[in-house]
This record gives sequence, C-alpha cells and structure tokens, in this order.
Amino acid sequence: MDDSLEINEDAVLRVMNLSVDFDVKGNNVSILSKVNFGLGLGETLGIVGESGCGKSMTALALLRMVPSPPGKISDGEVLLNNVDLMTLSQKEIKNIRGKEISMIFQEPMTSLNPVFTVGNQLVETILEHKDLSRADALKEAIELLRLVQIPAPEQRIKEYPHQLSGGMRQRIMIAMALVCEPKVLIADEPTTALDVTVQAQIFDLLKEIQAKTQMSIILITHDFGAISEMADRVIVMYAGYKVEEGTLDEIRNSPLHPYTQGLLRSMLVIKPDSSGFKMPLPEIPGSVPDLLNRQPGCPFGPRCSQATVKCRSMPPNFNLGFKRSVKCWLADNGRVE
Repeated sequence: MDDSLEINEDAVLRVMNLSVDFDVKGNNVSILSKVNFGLGLGETLGIVGESGCGKSMTALALLRMVPSPPGKISDGEVLLNNVDLMTLSQKEIKNIRGKEISMIFQEPMTSLNPVFTVGNQLVETILEHKDLSRADALKEAIELLRLVQIPAPEQRIKEYPHQLSGGMRQRIMIAMALVCEPKVLIADEPTTALDVTVQAQIFDLLKEIQAKTQMSIILITHDFGAISEMADRVIVMYAGYKVEEGTLDEIRNSPLHPYTQGLLRSMLVIKPDSSGFKMPLPEIPGSVPDLLNRQPGCPFGPRCSQATVKCRSMPPNFNLGFKRSVKCWLADNGRVE
C-alpha cells in the first residue's frame, strides 16, 4: 500500500516519505506527512489543494528551504538524478538550487528587490552561477528577457520592478529561474493575481520553453483550471497528505477521493436553471483542519458526506495502478464503492 513503490526509477526527481514538522508553542506539529511522488523527464506534475494543505511546504522542502527553526524536515528522501538532496551540505545544496532545480515564487513584487533594476538582479543571478564577465552576463540577461518574450529587452533591463506590469514581473521571475537551464522547475502559483489573458500567456510560455529544453515542471496551484492547462499528472493534497494521484484525465474524469470530487464540483460551469437564475455553486462544507489539534482518523472525515465509522482510523494509500493511488477507505481492496 506504500505508493513509493510505484515511483519509476528513471524519474528525474523521486520524492519518498517526505515529512516536515514544526515546533508550535512547544508542540511538534506535522505539516507534511510521508509524501511520495516521481517526476519524469519533460513531464508537468500539478499539485493542487486548498490553502494550508501543504503544497508550498512541499516545494520548500524539496529545495531544503523550510525555515528552521521552527520547521524541520523530519523524514524522507529527495533524489534528483539519484542524488539525495537531503544528505547534501548547505554549500552543496546551494549549488544545486537554481542550477539543477529552480523555483518561481508566488508573488514577484515581493520576490524582486525594489531598489535594484531588473537587469542588475538578473546579472547578479547569472554571476552567482556562471563564470562570466559582467558585460557577458548583461548580454545573457538580455537574451533571457527575449526568451521570455519581453519586448524591447534592452530598455526593460534598465527598469525597476515597480515600472513593470504584473505579467512582466512574472516573466522576469521565470527568466531568473531559467538562468542555468534547470532540469526541474517548481512554479508556485505562478499566475496568482494576473488576469486571465496574462495567465494564458504565462502558461503558453512555460510550455514553449519546456518543449525546447525537456525541462520537468512542478506546478503548484489551488486552481484546477490551471492544472487542466498545464499538467500531465496530478497530485491532490489535503492537510499535509497526498490524498490522490493520477493522470490529468483520471483525476478530471474519474476522481476517487471525496475531496477531489468536491474540488471538481466547485469549478464546474454552472448552467442557468429554468427560472433564468444561476444555480448555487457547490462548496465543500467546513474548513481545513487545525493541524495543532488533529483529530484521529482521516483528516477529511469531518467534512466528508461519505464518511463511515471506518474513517475514524487513518486510511493507507491504496495503489490502483501505476502512478494511480488514493488515500481513502472507499478504495479498500482495490475497489471504489
């Protein structure tokens, strides 16, 4: 039942039993619990769930960026091309970040330094990882801006973050993440606060770059629409657990976990009823549990309309095929009732 056994050994990235704990007022709180997945060459893996479900913490743990204290990676392996990132020294992991595995953070306005031009920040990033002169680094920075389709890059490189639109700033963040042509790119809510047209442009840009470089992408989002645009495979997270995994079509067309079903119902197109008014949007009752006061059993149990007495104990991960699993008692004995 341990779905870590389903991870392809040829995967670029293999994550096994990844767990993160936080010290909260003297109490040890499990934020991430034994998360397992693999990432193939040129594949896009979507990680979806509500705020507070563990998506961004997974990304920080992969990069060994969990704030310590109060946090710590308490268990697990993260194998990037068969090198366990969890065993590396701080100097070694610093050399890996940005070079082998890179990240686009949620909010570019807070990630970019407002007192330096975007060119200065790009050049410094390049010089950190490459043995180039400042003049050559500047030329490369301009080419990177051209790669991410920023018009008039020679002019834009002299500007400050506040002079650029949200879409432009996000493209700058993508350019910085691509400096060393990483094998794995983590995109944490890359289109938050951007309008729909700009979101589509950013996704098209990522897909275009991926097609050229065979880069693998982990897309972290709360938006199933974004997942449908980008992902080949999907992981659904809840309260620090991976509760379901499958291909995009499997998750979208045959969701197994009641939480996944609820997420999908909440994004369906609502058709007008016979009176001409829109029907109410279905919602999942309740909220994500307080991790400081976890109740025994399935973490989704208190919100689940299909919960039974059995759900008072924690379900294992049931493997239902290659890279297809669900953490729900409904799938006991390999079947869904």
